[in-house]
Formats: sequence, C-alpha cells, structure tokens
Amino acid sequence: MNILEQIVATKRLEVAKAKEKVSMGALEKLGYFARTCHALTMSLVQPASTGIIAEFKRKSPSKGVINDRLGVDEVTRGYVVAGAACLSVLTDEVYFGGTAADFDLARRTNPNTPMLRKDFMVDEYQVVEAKSMGADVILLIAAALSPREIEVLGTLARSLGMETLLEVHDEEELERSLGDYISVVGVNNRNLKNFSEQNVEASKRLSEKIPARFVKVSESCISGPEVIKDLKSYGYRGFLIGESFMKTEDPGRALTSFLNQ
Repeated sequence: MNILEQIVATKRLEVAKAKEKVSMGALEKLGYFARTCHALTMSLVQPASTGIIAEFKRKSPSKGVINDRLGVDEVTRGYVVAGAACLSVLTDEVYFGGTAADFDLARRTNPNTPMLRKDFMVDEYQVVEAKSMGADVILLIAAALSPREIEVLGTLARSLGMETLLEVHDEEELERSLGDYISVVGVNNRNLKNFSEQNVEASKRLSEKIPARFVKVSESCISGPEVIKDLKSYGYRGFLIGESFMKTEDPGRALTSFLNQ
C-alpha cells in the first residue's frame, strides 16, 4: 500500500466516524452553509491577479514538520495582504497536521478571499461539510478517485455553489477525469504515490492536453518567480505554493518578496 492509499483508507474511517457524530442534514444547518461562495476562477483570471494560491501547511508525509510555530490566522492574513489570489488550508490532521478549526479561523480572518479546503475528499459528506465550513473550492485528487466518484463529488459541489479543483499528475488521470462539473485543473508536480519527482515538468508536459475551457493551475515544486514566468508561457493562471513560504519565519513576507521579484 503506497502513501496515498494509506491516507485514503484512513480518511474513509474518519468520514464514517464523523457521520455518526453529525448527520449530513445537520451540516446543512451549520456554519457557512447558506453563504454565497467566492469564485476561484474569477480571482485567477482577472488581469491584476497574482495567481498565487498560498497554502497553510504544518507538515507533510515527505517533509515532516514544516512549521508548527505560526498560527493560521497570522499566516493567512499575511498572505492576503501580500496579494494571494486564494488561500489553501489543510484540514487533514493525521498526515498534514491540519484541522477544521484551522479552516474556520482562516475563514473568519479572511472573509473576502476564495478558500480551498485542502483534503482527501472521498465522500459526499465531506463536500457538504466543506460548504458548511465556508469553503469556496474543494480538491478532488484523480489518483485517489474513480471517474464516477469524481463526477458525483464534483456535481454535488457545483450544485452547492462551490468550484472544484481537479488534481492530476499524468495524461491518463486527466483523460478519464474531466467533466463539466470541473472548473479548474491542477497538475501536481509531486507524485502523490511516493511524494517524489520534485520538478514542474509534469505541468509542462500536460499543458497542451488540458482543454482551454478549464483554468490551469500548477501545484507544488515551484521554487522561484522564474518558474512562474516559465509556466505562464504554458497557459497556467494559478500557482499553488505552500512549503517554500511556510518554512520561513514570516510566510506573508516571503510571499511579498516572491512577488516583488
């Protein structure tokens, strides 16, 4: 069993326990469920957009602890002040050290910024949960889901007013996973099955395979501003970056410096 399979197996158990505590119907009456979502696509394509999806991430299976000293409120506020087009907040606790409370605090701190719930979505329950948490976007990882599961979860997200970021890392995943329920296609430059392959060649390789109707995002392994300039020439409008900012003492300032370059 590879790392991704372990994470998904753990997630299915977590969801089963969550359903026992709070029903899906109850989630629809909680938190931000009635709120109108912000559009990630609009935030990324407007001319003045930085295109940066700035991520709050405490740890990862490949890197261990990245930064467990800073609060999600100060980090995400710093990102928004610096000019982030969207915030990505991890809610997986076991493998990434994130929590629903992190997302809630980031949402309250940044009410006017699109937010991606970064987690391993495997069940409709999590989509409804994301809406109640105030998420504008959910992540669907093609390597972890069947085409039918992607369709069901993506269709539900769209019906609730959220957008879906479909994450792929090769052509086979891309071809079997696209549909009208997808708004944004993200190419993960890191292979989630082994968390290796640390470069942006995957984004370049798949750029021409992604239909023009989808907004393109490159995820992970973006080492500097020159990489973004290069990726823009391949049609990418969004760039998900977390680790390089989070490993600094002031991620917001690190983003400001990055953009100034």
